[in-house]
Amino acid sequence: MTGTGTRALRQIVATTDVHSTLDNAAPFLTHLHALRRTSLVVDCGDFFEGSGYYALAGGAIEREILLKLYDVLAPGNHGWPHHFEPELHRITVCANAVHTETGDALFHRLHIADIGDRRVAVTAVIGQQAFHSIPAAQRAGHRVTDPVQSLRELMLAFHHEVDGWVLLSHSGFEEDRQIASACPFLDVVFAGHCHSDQYGPFRVGDTLVVKGRELADGYALATPVGAGWGAGTTRFPDRTPGAVPLDLAEVTGLIDEVRERLRAVLGPVRTAFRHQTLDRRDVLHDLTARLHTALGADTVVLNETALRNVPLGDTLTLGDLLSIEPFANQLVHAHVPEPNRRDLPGLLNRLAAQAGPLVTAPDPLPDAVTTVLTTDYLADTYLGGRTQEAGLRMDQALQHVLTTDGGNA
Repeated sequence: MTGTGTRALRQIVATTDVHSTLDNAAPFLTHLHALRRTSLVVDCGDFFEGSGYYALAGGAIEREILLKLYDVLAPGNHGWPHHFEPELHRITVCANAVHTETGDALFHRLHIADIGDRRVAVTAVIGQQAFHSIPAAQRAGHRVTDPVQSLRELMLAFHHEVDGWVLLSHSGFEEDRQIASACPFLDVVFAGHCHSDQYGPFRVGDTLVVKGRELADGYALATPVGAGWGAGTTRFPDRTPGAVPLDLAEVTGLIDEVRERLRAVLGPVRTAFRHQTLDRRDVLHDLTARLHTALGADTVVLNETALRNVPLGDTLTLGDLLSIEPFANQLVHAHVPEPNRRDLPGLLNRLAAQAGPLVTAPDPLPDAVTTVLTTDYLADTYLGGRTQEAGLRMDQALQHVLTTDGGNA
């Protein structure tokens, strides 16, 4: 996959884990639009899902931004199905995602671009942990191969066509440093997925590993310098430096329409949560206890990563609620798989390793647990499927926890 029109490219600009963060989108969009004149603009995955903008508009806004401003995309675990939409599929690359049965690549394996005086191959990988956190139904018929082996095979096939190699990785910063060590032919690794405070650039041999700031806060960049590369990170400006470009007017109009809907007030925030950033673990302790009692569930298991830490004021808005719980989780009952019933701590440890820290009610769990109340995501992805619906969305239950009167849910 090649081609960037008539633009003379001097650098690569990479965002990651934007997660539909569009409340202050104008500076982000305007700055990327200006950078695009001389930059190959890429994303390292998870551009979709994470706020009310995605929940209400279903990815339409994000899709338009990607098609108007970006040249190359890496698929992330959030928004995986969107990368199979024809227009986005054309600009998505991944070296290690394949069809389960045929082994054929699911996406283009690389994008070749002229950056300065270099002919550069831009490719991507998704880590095993990230891939397996995709809801099972969304990745049916797909699998991932070993990233290192896939990259080595790609290099052997194309080394004579390019002068440099750049990787967009949706694997996590520590895993990316390991990839860089195992693949010394890589010049730059743009990291994603990890949501850590590591940004770099870190040097691994002759390879630079660097990550842009998540949630539309900033970006990483890499530039050919002498015989090597330079890399760094920076933030987007707080304010729009000028009028939003005309060709982005439709996008900003859509954002404004959704923003107005997100301002709807659902109720007053409980004193315990008012004027502070929500602690998702504290909220889940309250929520699991209520679900354990109210729904008569013997056991409740929820993961912290289902929620986001969001600052709250006096009132809870729809935007607040959908930012706290952006993934539209349904609460369901699920069987504990038979082999795991004799080692429930082991099951929970493995679940936490895949899905993040857990909160349970009761705590500790009783022996011989056979069913749990959990999210559809955990049930379908890790517990072998749901047995029945609980008839309640997680955001509805959270609204009752966070507001003084439970709102209107």
